[in-house]
Amino acid sequence: MAALQRVIQKMLFIMVVMYQKALSRFLPARCRFYPSCSAYAKEAFQKHYLLTSIFLVSKRLLKCHPMCNGGYDPVPEKKS
Repeated sequence: MAALQRVIQKMLFIMVVMYQKALSRFLPARCRFYPSCSAYAKEAFQKHYLLTSIFLVSKRLLKCHPMCNGGYDPVPEKKS
């Protein structure tokens, strides 16, 4: 099960990298946060387990909208 989670996590990480390299350069910068939502997603997938990463990235994407002020919002450290 853990191996499958790592494979899925790696696939999601690669999808974010592909988005950054292929699509984001053609879109205007709209993220209201630092780091950007895609950079946040990459870091979350590297630091946390799959379900935690998905939760953190989903929460971040839901916060990133025109009515939000944004600002500095780092990926939380992994709890020991």
